[in-house]
Amino acid sequence: MKQRRFRTTAIFAGVILAGCAIGGCAAAPSGAPTSDPRTVSPPASDAGTTPASPSPSTSSAPTGRWRVADGIRTITEGLAAPWAVAALPDGALAVSERDSGVIRVVGTDGSLSELGRIAGVVSGGESGLHGLAVLEEGGRQWLYAYHGTADDNRVVRATVDSTADGWRLGAVETVVTGIPRANTHNGGRIAFGPDGMLYIATGDAQNVGAAQDPAQLGGKILRVTPDGRPAPGNPFGTAVYSLGHRNVQGLAWTVDGALWASEFGQNTWDELNRIIAGGNYGWPDVEGRAGDDQFLDPVTVWPTAEASPSGIAAVGETVFMTGLRGERLWAIDVSDTGTAGEPVVVLEGYGRLRDAVATGDAGLWVLTNNTDGRGDPREGDDLLLRVPLGPVG
Repeated sequence: MKQRRFRTTAIFAGVILAGCAIGGCAAAPSGAPTSDPRTVSPPASDAGTTPASPSPSTSSAPTGRWRVADGIRTITEGLAAPWAVAALPDGALAVSERDSGVIRVVGTDGSLSELGRIAGVVSGGESGLHGLAVLEEGGRQWLYAYHGTADDNRVVRATVDSTADGWRLGAVETVVTGIPRANTHNGGRIAFGPDGMLYIATGDAQNVGAAQDPAQLGGKILRVTPDGRPAPGNPFGTAVYSLGHRNVQGLAWTVDGALWASEFGQNTWDELNRIIAGGNYGWPDVEGRAGDDQFLDPVTVWPTAEASPSGIAAVGETVFMTGLRGERLWAIDVSDTGTAGEPVVVLEGYGRLRDAVATGDAGLWVLTNNTDGRGDPREGDDLLLRVPLGPVG
């Protein structure tokens, strides 16, 4: 059974951290790019603020279909169980490491340093430090992170400043609490949409009944304001945006503004779904395509042995989806006249792939994730790749 930015610079991901473990800093690289509303806790300051418009310029956004081009290179190595990558304002990158709760900074020269360790991260199984997202608001840079604690999953944030002495993180603020946590099915991806709202992918946390219950946060895609309040216009008047999900780990928007999500299946089908407000994607009643009007069917599906999808990126009218068990990167044409039912393998040979993020200049950052899932974890086994893209046709 199953079923079922942000920087205005173009990255739908970001970071947050426990102020350099609540106060430290990492050296700035040289040359450095129906949830119950009562469970949603706004941060101590700036409650009710209105976000700066994050919408990228439509005139500069890539259009059309894209493919992987020649020139793939390794930006850095030595990562341990990395989960998400996000762009910092000066061209450096932030990478979350799931098991340690550490945020790494990758300089434009490939140098690797520690930005901070988020206090309160409790790892185990698939839980730990997960998604990252960056927001520019009121002249400040906010870094957001999704992570597991002993009792729940939550989203936190802090300001980040680039100083002469390096990156410095402000005090951590809680944004959303009460997302169910378990050994598996924790969701974890966060991203700011073109509307300036924060989207949060959650898992059912091994409670399959939660996915169909609009009063629970598990098995959902949530949509909240930057300070953690249910976003205006949500279909249930709460934080819930869509329901009937098993374990969503990828969120991205194509150039037409459509939201896409990758989802782990149980035993049979993994999915790529087009997400609409109030949509019910079927889990646990359906895995894969239901052909039932009460549920929304995925745009395309994969046998679980071929995919086990995590992060996704969208460029123009192409969605790029990473595969863990499948150990490959898929390209899916989601244009109106495209072949959405026929995903194409465009990258393999690097092992398990955890995240893909559009660079904003016709490329992707791709994270490998071989440190976990191998029986004998290998510290520092993982890479951050720069994958060039080229137009199709």
